Amino acid sequence: MTAAPPPTDTHCPYCSLQCGMRLGLLERPAPGAPAVAVEERPGFPVNRGALCGKGDSAAEVLADAARLHAPLVRDRRTGALREASWTEALDRAAGGLVRAAGRYGRDAVGVFGGGGLTNEKAYLLGKFARVALRTANIDYNGRFCMSSAAAAQRRAFGLDRGLPFPLADVARTGCLILVGGNPADTMPPALRYLREQRESGGHLIVVDPRRTRTADLADLHLRPAPGTDLALALGLLHLVIAEGHVDEAFVAERTTGYERARAAAMAHWPERVEGITGVPVAHMRRAVELFCGASSGMVLTARGGEQHSKGVDTVGAWIDLCLATGRAGRPYSGYGCLTGQGNGQGGREHGQKADQLPGYRSIDDPAARAHVAGVWGVDPDALPGPGRSAYELLDTAGTDDGIRALLLMGSNPVVSAPHATHVTERLRALDHLVVCDVVLSETARLADVVLPSAQWAEEEGTMTNLEGRVILRRAALTRPEGVRTDLEILHGLAERLGVTKGFPIAAEEVFAELRRASAGGQADYSGITYRRIAAEDGVFWPCPDPGEGRPAHPGTPRLFADRFATDDGRARFAAVSHRPAAEEPDPRYPLRLTTGRVLAQYQSGAQTRRTPALNRAAPGPFVELHPRLADRLGVADGDLLTVTSRRGHTVAPARVTAGIRPDTVFMPFHWPGAGSANNLTNPALDPVSRMPEFKACAVRVEKAPVEPTGTTEPADAAGRAS
Repeated sequence: MTAAPPPTDTHCPYCSLQCGMRLGLLERPAPGAPAVAVEERPGFPVNRGALCGKGDSAAEVLADAARLHAPLVRDRRTGALREASWTEALDRAAGGLVRAAGRYGRDAVGVFGGGGLTNEKAYLLGKFARVALRTANIDYNGRFCMSSAAAAQRRAFGLDRGLPFPLADVARTGCLILVGGNPADTMPPALRYLREQRESGGHLIVVDPRRTRTADLADLHLRPAPGTDLALALGLLHLVIAEGHVDEAFVAERTTGYERARAAAMAHWPERVEGITGVPVAHMRRAVELFCGASSGMVLTARGGEQHSKGVDTVGAWIDLCLATGRAGRPYSGYGCLTGQGNGQGGREHGQKADQLPGYRSIDDPAARAHVAGVWGVDPDALPGPGRSAYELLDTAGTDDGIRALLLMGSNPVVSAPHATHVTERLRALDHLVVCDVVLSETARLADVVLPSAQWAEEEGTMTNLEGRVILRRAALTRPEGVRTDLEILHGLAERLGVTKGFPIAAEEVFAELRRASAGGQADYSGITYRRIAAEDGVFWPCPDPGEGRPAHPGTPRLFADRFATDDGRARFAAVSHRPAAEEPDPRYPLRLTTGRVLAQYQSGAQTRRTPALNRAAPGPFVELHPRLADRLGVADGDLLTVTSRRGHTVAPARVTAGIRPDTVFMPFHWPGAGSANNLTNPALDPVSRMPEFKACAVRVEKAPVEPTGTTEPADAAGRAS
């Protein structure tokens, strides 16, 4: 009897924890069911074997009914999508890109990537845009994730890495301030670090307008109105200064710009901040007492504090709080960002972002251009400059001064972009849309060509988690016959564009080139190999290659111990001031809407809405509102509500809870159609990061007069509501 093959060590396909798991082959899987089962992998240090419901059910997205099995092209006679051969589909895809470039110019062709793509895919997609298409217009949905935190960290520290320390350090800090994050729902295995931190005597402060399961763990819950986190951070800094908690020696030795930051903070006295935020002065004083009374401290932000038109300044103010108190570049202290998407960190480091080249290099830097062009074998002058950011790329699609053709890989902006109805209209206006995805997402249904991609368990490649730990996904299955990897798709498209070299299909070969391209950059992967990743359970960047005959670089789990990554080694205070959200409540739209995730769904739901167990746990959208607001509107739990903003409306059932502010409503954003929260959200952009203001817009709420039209049900691979 033949022994069963050993399970394959790999990683979850969802959030930025990139939890370790094992996939065991099933001897007799049911027809159409996945051929693998998820098993625990206790040895991986991030999750230590724990998985959330999404991870436990991750194999379900490999089932036949959940995915695409053949390319689709838009039939020129009927206008419907039909199955096609790979030759026809790639010819049609490349031909439309070539025609748009020939008619309107190279920058009329755009590329839009995803924060779930492996490092190899993200790298090769950026190279494809700049070498094969020679367009400046490439960006990715990570712009909607942690771009504000990234810009603020670069401004303060000279370097952006989600966490400048391992996640395990969080359990050992004396006081943690968590701003706009709910890991109990978004990354449940990380919750153990918050519990361990509390059990070891540390204090937890949660900043969130909602009483979440994470806030239930807190010693102190601060509940600012959406859009006012900047004022709150400045109010806390004011109290730190006024009450003598500034670490004068640290400020003098390791920072610059304190006096300007001090002047800005002193204009935000506690009573003024209470009037802006609704957070009582006594609660602010208690927060400062806890944070400054501990021997170490951290501030971690997530999307709630970052997805604003002033997100960079908001994060900058929280960093200023860390710097003023000496909580940076020291053990168990510092600022960090809880990255959302699976490869939100690595996805932007290697060239998917409009202004960056591999290794986290600036595309405007002549030396960076020369280095990368040398690796790619092209003239530096042939590389385009920076292009439009993600929303600006989508906002101008199909217009005279925007892109006319788009290659989109691994993203679903019809659901995930702000002002989603407008984005959908712009995608429909394109001359040519090519979508590469594992499922027929809402965005793929609009495409002229749909190219079915292999999934996480069917290919290998690296990811970079929220700690900056580069990890390796391994293939456990052979992909279906009609499916290709994204690397194979890029290879086939490049060939049809006349670029016959430089687009390999083997992930490890692409990674070897990525290592050379990143060498010497801030995100230096040159000393990282697949073999090292496997042997060490991941390697932290930067990890330069010291050269033959010298000991391997150990990687860098902790940044900034000796100096910050600025020219002079000092961190820079932001010195910012509060300003209101781009859209404040008024008599016509008297409430604030904020959005977020729920435990059983992930991002646009393109995969999790195809998983039966997750759909049973979270079957559709809802509107969370306070009992006082519900009484005023005359609605009860489960009644249908219409929520209207200046951009559109949505309909979903009420969920009445005392866990939200009376002036605020909350909606999850995972669903399309009549219940889409992003029909409402404001695309106002941060002037630095170009992050849209997802987390605060003005709305009115009314009892819905009729049942909503349309469907929020998941769709099968053929696009039929299931």
